[in-house]
This record gives sequence, C-alpha cells and structure tokens, in this order.
Amino acid sequence: MENNHKDSETIIQPSKDHERRNEQNSLLHQEESGDFKVTQPRLFGDSHPRNKRPPEPGSQGSKKSGTSGKSVFAAFMAGVIVVGGMMFASDRMNMFTGGTPASSVSAAAPSTVNSGTAQKASLDIARPTNIADIAQQASAAVVKIETKTKAQSSNKQNNPLYSDPFFRQFFGDNGGSQEQDPNGQLQPSGLGTGFIFESSGYIITNEHVIDGADEINVTIEGQDKPYKAKLLGNSYDLDLAVLKIEGSTPFSTLPIGNSDNARVGDWVVAIGNPYDFDYTVTAGLLSAKERPISIPDTNGTRDYKHLLQTDAAINPGNSGGPLLNMDGEVIGINTAVNSQAQGIGFAIPSSTISSVLQQLKDNVTIPKEPAPFIGVSVQDLTSDMLNDLKVDTTDGALVADVQRKSPAFEAGIRPYDVIIAVNGTKITSSTELTTKIQALKAGDQATITVISNGVKKDVTVTVGDKTATTSTQKQSQG
Repeated sequence: MENNHKDSETIIQPSKDHERRNEQNSLLHQEESGDFKVTQPRLFGDSHPRNKRPPEPGSQGSKKSGTSGKSVFAAFMAGVIVVGGMMFASDRMNMFTGGTPASSVSAAAPSTVNSGTAQKASLDIARPTNIADIAQQASAAVVKIETKTKAQSSNKQNNPLYSDPFFRQFFGDNGGSQEQDPNGQLQPSGLGTGFIFESSGYIITNEHVIDGADEINVTIEGQDKPYKAKLLGNSYDLDLAVLKIEGSTPFSTLPIGNSDNARVGDWVVAIGNPYDFDYTVTAGLLSAKERPISIPDTNGTRDYKHLLQTDAAINPGNSGGPLLNMDGEVIGINTAVNSQAQGIGFAIPSSTISSVLQQLKDNVTIPKEPAPFIGVSVQDLTSDMLNDLKVDTTDGALVADVQRKSPAFEAGIRPYDVIIAVNGTKITSSTELTTKIQALKAGDQATITVISNGVKKDVTVTVGDKTATTSTQKQSQG
C-alpha cells in the first residue's frame, strides 16, 4: 500500500550548466596554450593567389592586373554555376546511387523481402505534438486516491517488507509503519491514482492502493472537496480494484483502448500523483511487452504477467494511474517501478483490465489463471552424475522429486529419471524444461522423452493446472 509519508528525502539534481561552462573555459585555455591547433586550409601550387609574387612596378602584369582579376573571377563564377548545376541534377536523378529520386530523408531499417525490394522506414526525429492536448483532455477523469486506516487495523506495522525501501519503490508504495493511535482514529495511510471509466462514477485503480483501507477518498482534478468512495470489487492476484463515487453526473471518463495493438517503441503518456505532487504528466516510450514480475507481501506473492514496460517516469503515487497512447486511450494501469534502475516502469495492460472489468464491478470472484504443470522438481546435471545415471551428456533435466498423483507421477516418471525432450524438442537444462512446460496449456497432451536407468523412452503426460490442484488441496485440508 502506498503510504503518504513526508519523511522521505527529495533530492534535486543540481544544474549541469556550470560544468559545461567550466569545460568550455578549459578547452579555450588549452587552445590558447597551444594544446589545440586550428587546421589551416592547404594551399596548392603557385597558382594560388597567396603563393604568387607581386608584379614588379611598371611591368606588363601590373598594368593588366585589373583586367586579369575580372577574368579570373568571371571564370570562377562560371565554373561554380556549371558544377553546382551538375551536382544538383545528379542528386535529383540519383545518377550515382540508382533507384528513384530521393524526396525525403530516410533511415535504413531492417530489410524485409517484398518482391525483392528492401523496405525503409521514414526518419521522424520530431516528438509528438499532442501530448499537452492528451493531458488536458484526460485531466478531469484522472483522480487522486487517498486512504485512511485505523491504527490498530493497519496490516503494515509489523511487516518488515514495508521497511525495505527497495520493496516499497518497486511496488509503487511509500510504505513505512504508522504510530499507534490510542484513540483508534483514522489516519492517512496511502496515496495513489485512478481514473473514471464510466460517467456514473466508476473508477479503476490498483488493489494495493486501497488494500486494508477503512476509508477511501477520491479527489478530481480542479475540485477541492474529495468524494467518499465505495469499494465494489477487487482482485489480489491481478492487483485491480473498482471503486464507485456518488455525485453530480456525468463525470468525465477515459476510454479504454486495446493494448494488443500497441507496439514497442510507441509513445505513451503516464499521469498520476507521485510523492503527493498532484497531477503529474510524464511521457516516454513503450519499452517492451509481456513482462512477468513477482512481488511478495504479507498476503502472499503477486505474480504479474503480460505487463507493459515503459520508460515514462513512474514513481510511488503513480500506482493506479493511466498509461495513455497517442489517441488518448488507456492501454495500461501504472503499477510498479524498479528503484534500482532508470526508466523501468510496469503497467497492467488494458487487455487484462477489459477481460475482468465487469466482474470487478459486480464483485464477482475472478478465477485464477490456469498454471500448467506436470508435478516434478528438477535440477541441472553435472559431469559427476553421468555414470550413475547412465547418460553421456549433461544436457537435460534430472528429476529430483515427483508429486504423488501429479500428471508426471500418473505417466510413470520417477526420481532419477532424466528428461531430455518435450514434444521432440531437445532440453538442455532444468530452466528450459520449466519454460517448455509453462508454454503449454492445461489439458494438453505432451510427449516427454526420458532416460530411465539408461533406457530411453517416450511417455505421454496430460498437463495439469497447478492453480486448481492447490485450491483442491486447501479445501480438503480445511
């Protein structure tokens, strides 16, 4: 949860102008002292005016100097005109490089085969000019979310993770513990962002922004009085929550776009309330897609999948705010940052949001995403294992343990078997095996090639759902 504490130190980087001036002065000093020299133009032969001796007084050359100078100048200008005309014509007609005449500056891009012609992407060095318009249009729909908790009900006071600056910054929280209030009154506990997606007052934000809150206040840009918000539905695993405010409708809204259409390298705009600096706009690029990260807290571990990565500045307080494309559509919700890096922020894609939005509004439990597994614990092979396992290479994954009644157990895979291929694709390490299994879907039939006691064989495994298995085990235990 993002805690609104004022004890964090704000560091403002000094201007570098004085450093540049000192560097320029140093270069000037070196040039004056002879360390740098200005290269003079090379003079060719005696025909150059600087290399010719002045005519003797009274000589014929002296008498015709005026006429000769005019002739030389006229010839020089005629040559300039002729050569310049030829250069212009050759450039326009591509006489030396071939192809069609160039009409604009272009930069070579990775060539693609298209009827034998290499494709080029136009070089556009200009930044978008509509960022200010996007920010202005979005302003009335982006909201500031402040939470309050009763001191005795705060679940963060004894959590060591919230005292770790790295954890707090990565998760987009200010964190920190609270002092006990003997009267049990509400105290400010968190700060975040959200945006209105329906005009009747529906707001979406991160679940960790409002987690544990006893009171949620929402402030709309340009309005002094906050609204009391009601939590409708939330998902810990997806880190999403929907709130509802009541007031004079309709409220301004932001359209939710399709993050699947966004491309790496597209411009994006992030809006939020970092470190209690209300309504801050930053811009950057969509750096990557499909990023997975895991963040532990007192309730478990949030396993984020399919995240968008951006270099637009995101800081604690931006959590829950919109990540917009150049059409002013929301393609993500800013969620996490990495404080040990520059320009690495993450947003939940709108494709994930849209798929569960109605369930969050209706407070319907969202089932967890299936997690494919076969039920084995594996490790890499080392050279000193080869003789005992009766294999001749360290490629593959050694089965260290097999869960009873798991898909692998039912298929006959046992400890000390060596898995060397999945669906005919060679496996070189335990990590590669895990990646291959996770790329499958629950219910898929997979052919696993193993070496068991020196004998190579293929076994058919029905990929299971770890999420459903874990849920069933909990219910049986309860």
